[in-house]
Amino acid sequence: MSHEPTGAIEGLPENARRPLEPGEVYVPIVPDEAGVHEVTARSVTLGLMFCAVFSMAAAYLALKVGQGIEAAIPIAILAIGMSPLFTRKSTILENVIIQSIGANSSHVVSGAVFTIPALYMLAAESGSGVAQPSVVQVMMVSFLGGCLGILFLVPLRYHFMVEMQGRFPWPEGTATTEILLTGERVGGQAKILAMAAGLGALYDGLVTSFHLMAEQLTFRAVGLSDVLARNFMTLRVLNNAAIVGIGYIVGIRYAAIICAGSFLSYFVLVPLVHAIGVHIPSVLPPGSIPISEMSIDEVFKNYVRIIGVGGIAGAGILGILSSLPSMIRSIGANIVGMSHQDERAVTEVPRVDRSLSGTFTVVGLVIFAVAAFLFFSYGIGIGGSLLSAAVCTGLVMLIAFLFAPVSARAIAIVGTNPVSGMTMLTLIVTGFVLLKLGLSGGNGMFVTMMVGGVVCTALAASGALASDLKVGYWIGATPSKQLGLKFVGTLVAAVFCGLMMWVMAQSDPGQGFGSANIPAPQASAMKEILVGIFGAQTAPLQWYLFGLGVLLALILRMTGVPPLAFALGMYLPMQLNTPVLLGGILSWMVARKGDGEDDARVKARTDRGVLIASGLMAGGAIIGAVDAISSAIVKQVTGSTEAKNVIHILSDPAFEGMTGEVIGTLTLVALCTFVVWFSRRATSENA
Repeated sequence: MSHEPTGAIEGLPENARRPLEPGEVYVPIVPDEAGVHEVTARSVTLGLMFCAVFSMAAAYLALKVGQGIEAAIPIAILAIGMSPLFTRKSTILENVIIQSIGANSSHVVSGAVFTIPALYMLAAESGSGVAQPSVVQVMMVSFLGGCLGILFLVPLRYHFMVEMQGRFPWPEGTATTEILLTGERVGGQAKILAMAAGLGALYDGLVTSFHLMAEQLTFRAVGLSDVLARNFMTLRVLNNAAIVGIGYIVGIRYAAIICAGSFLSYFVLVPLVHAIGVHIPSVLPPGSIPISEMSIDEVFKNYVRIIGVGGIAGAGILGILSSLPSMIRSIGANIVGMSHQDERAVTEVPRVDRSLSGTFTVVGLVIFAVAAFLFFSYGIGIGGSLLSAAVCTGLVMLIAFLFAPVSARAIAIVGTNPVSGMTMLTLIVTGFVLLKLGLSGGNGMFVTMMVGGVVCTALAASGALASDLKVGYWIGATPSKQLGLKFVGTLVAAVFCGLMMWVMAQSDPGQGFGSANIPAPQASAMKEILVGIFGAQTAPLQWYLFGLGVLLALILRMTGVPPLAFALGMYLPMQLNTPVLLGGILSWMVARKGDGEDDARVKARTDRGVLIASGLMAGGAIIGAVDAISSAIVKQVTGSTEAKNVIHILSDPAFEGMTGEVIGTLTLVALCTFVVWFSRRATSENA
């Protein structure tokens, strides 16, 4: 039996992206009868390796700037790029498996980092009564949620892949498929990605690990910081290659909107609050000192940032409301899929249509229900209330059942999964139910967030799995193998995400979750919702500001401005948003079409720019994760992170001052110049 596809792979069949005519059958790139290597030691090992690495990198970036790594595309490129390292070239199906396993890193991480850091924040507050989650609890939340998301999408595979053929654009799935189809040509792109990753790791390592230059730029050398300070304003730029890469991927429009939110906070609201506060001698909660005695950062943290949190929550709720028609259709499809799922033995159907049976799904859901019940009853310490544990299990399964197809449909249409809004709704419903059951205070908040974490991960998993299955459907992978290995990838992603979150939680006081160092914006919004439901704090002004943010989100939605992007900008510290804008400007400069240039040339350099930006993101995130891990190890061994300063071999007080800022500014300009220059050198022939 042959183990290579017959003939050259040129592209998808003509009917891949259109509805099929009556009686027409879609034949994938690798047909049913082809005997091609698919699940091999190579594909599984590489997939798990990429899953582990990208899980840590994605967790670091998501907690740092609220944006994770979409791992599917860079992993697909790396899978093809590493093929020449082996005596036998990897088949396209092996690369599908590598990408499918590795992509678990994105959705498992997003589910955890959007929720669980809220518990770390609450645990750090005196009097909250919230316990700090253990690393095992974080891993279990991620693993249970990931498995549930897979199980609820299995019955919908035929509906989304076959019945809805050609009716959805599948933006991320399309991009991943095109990369996999380019084969050897992408090997050159893999080299560019690896080079950019090395550059990102070197740049951010020199800044954060060795302090060769200033980490934060305030432009004091030209006197700008002093001028702004006199007006109770500030302008800061984080000297970070990974965040510049994020801005490039986001693009000029969304980068500008994010930064506009930040400018509103720091150039308008912060000075306004300070101007009003100087006339109010008393303390205004949630502040602990008079506003007249606060710094710029203290005014932002205590008052202005809360408006951003309200905006994030409002954007999520509005996203749910706008998706109601699609939600209703998706829920109906899930009910039909669960009742009519093909239960024939997998050997009785063509290879390219072999899925997991209905029996497997039912048994898997039963096992999940038992595991979730044990986790909620004994794993998080509410063994004395078995009714509450049963209710939590039921809520998780019901909400995930209703919203899993919504996530899949959202990914299929726009490539964006509205998990934040659906998770906020989950927290509200769960919180009020648990209050009725007698769970209140810190215990109630802890259990509610654990439920939200499982649901959030499940919804993220459902959306990502739908995209992976579409890639496999177009190319000709075996669905049952993709689905089975998804459970393995989920376990690995859960372990490394839990470890990374625990590592980052070891930060020094004031530098952990919720601080300027690790803002964790989505989790902060979740925290405020918990505090409001369980009444752990009474601060009327806080809720006025939160409501103002919700109102602002509504106004932005009505005017056509993406409210989530703007609200994220309002919430995140300015130093994290300005490099995002810088990256967006770079993407505009690379994609700008000159006189006499054809579309192929523009596309070539745009693609190369995205590749370089992805590398900067991955490299910077990996070195950030390594730096965080080393800090945690040193802290566990010595009890302090000060001993870690011995690796700052290039550190000098001057580099933390004006000299460091000058060096940092010049180096950042050099990095941006290189990105634009190297990207614009690409042609349609060498892209």
